[in-house]
Amino acid sequence: MSEYVLELKGITKIFPGVKALNNVHFQLKKGEIHALMGENGAGKSTFIKVITGVHKAEEGEMFLNGQKVDFKGPRDSQNAGIAAVYQHPTSYPDLTVTENIFMGHEMMKNGIIQWKKMNDEATKLLKQLNADFKATEEVGALSVAQQQMVEIAKALSTNAEIVILDEPTASLTKNESEELYRIVEKLAADGVSVIFISHRFEDMYRLASRVTVFRDSQYIGTYNVDEITNADLIKAMVGREINDLFPKPEVTLGEEVLKVEGLSRLGYYKNVSFHVRAGEIIGLTGLVGAGRTEVVESVCGLTRADEGSVYLDGAKVTIKQPSDAMKQGIILLPEDRQKEGLIMSWGLGRNVTLPVISTYAKHGFTDEKKEQQIAKQLLEEVDTKAVSIFDAATTLSGGNQQKVVVAKALAQNMKVVIMDEPTKGVDVGAKAEIYQIMGDLAQKGYAIILISSEMPEILGMADRIIVMCNGKVTGELNRQEATQEGILELAMEKSK
Repeated sequence: MSEYVLELKGITKIFPGVKALNNVHFQLKKGEIHALMGENGAGKSTFIKVITGVHKAEEGEMFLNGQKVDFKGPRDSQNAGIAAVYQHPTSYPDLTVTENIFMGHEMMKNGIIQWKKMNDEATKLLKQLNADFKATEEVGALSVAQQQMVEIAKALSTNAEIVILDEPTASLTKNESEELYRIVEKLAADGVSVIFISHRFEDMYRLASRVTVFRDSQYIGTYNVDEITNADLIKAMVGREINDLFPKPEVTLGEEVLKVEGLSRLGYYKNVSFHVRAGEIIGLTGLVGAGRTEVVESVCGLTRADEGSVYLDGAKVTIKQPSDAMKQGIILLPEDRQKEGLIMSWGLGRNVTLPVISTYAKHGFTDEKKEQQIAKQLLEEVDTKAVSIFDAATTLSGGNQQKVVVAKALAQNMKVVIMDEPTKGVDVGAKAEIYQIMGDLAQKGYAIILISSEMPEILGMADRIIVMCNGKVTGELNRQEATQEGILELAMEKSK
């Protein structure tokens, strides 16, 4: 019997003009949770598609329990006991949980679907996962975390022996992530082997015994998690040392730019006050649902506060809609950059200049040469990695998409830049670059509000930290006194 339930040797996958995988290796043991890490574009997704039979490799061999296999398609992979759960659930929202779980492998008898038997089996699978919803519910009514649970139940319904989880915690809260960890650990305890793809070091340290790193479509190495340092892992992933992941510059703070006083919105937040000065980065943090995003949405005119005032440069301002905020010099870079920050099918240049397109228009015609020149300059300023300004936003990695959103803000005459989870779903190299941009903006005198759930990010970049819980500000900490424990204590404080 082989030591490995899954082994890949010398896998090479070539698309027109590019080697998506170049002689990569991987080994998975029974009941093991094995992390797969690397920057966006490292080849992880292509590798998973080779394992699941979506792509056929030009070179290399794959073995299951020591036996060589050659999958002709996804059905072969599924029949062999391999299932993948992707970052964005691939469920059918208008169908029930049961229908989603058994899609493509329904229980049949004499050509008739056995609904009761399927519902009973689905209920059993959900119970195994400690799910808090019923098999008869429509999937569209479930949260992202619950939909992921349905996908895992679907994998279990095929008697999968190998489960691949692709960035499963990217859209989950801390509590939801903990629940996912519990499920993954139970799968491993039951003998299921798990490949866990993630950008988050905490996922790896919490779950995995070994980690394999890809870089630039190549295999870099496999390491025992308890023997590799953060610095060595980052170097393996990006090919260089990042000595200071949080390059927070020392900035002489200017005058107060933005002041929020007594802001309240029934059901969302109450009596929220804070201020931010020129060149200052304040962190706005708390557990998901604390009201952080809701507060800044009211500041930016996306919603209306019931009470309270907003002051800019000492003068009270009235902001009824986002265009009012931008005219005053306040911009929000949204958490969901793909849905709310960019038009994904458009070119990068036009995305950047869209808010100020009238600047380049005269008598109904656009000065495209000038527009393109400015867009190119701004995209270069934030070091966007793209072939040209005409590339569609869909072609970029998450980190580079975030840079385009920042360039879009720079195209306007802004004073206050609000960044909502700016590094969500991006790799460690791109994170360092986004932090560098944030520091550069502070040095140029922008007032920055950083909303983040990642404690190291808040501790590493913020001059002051405003903590919220249940819609209220529960504390303020300066950079020198802030600790992860102190923030968590305030973030979990019960409102009186």
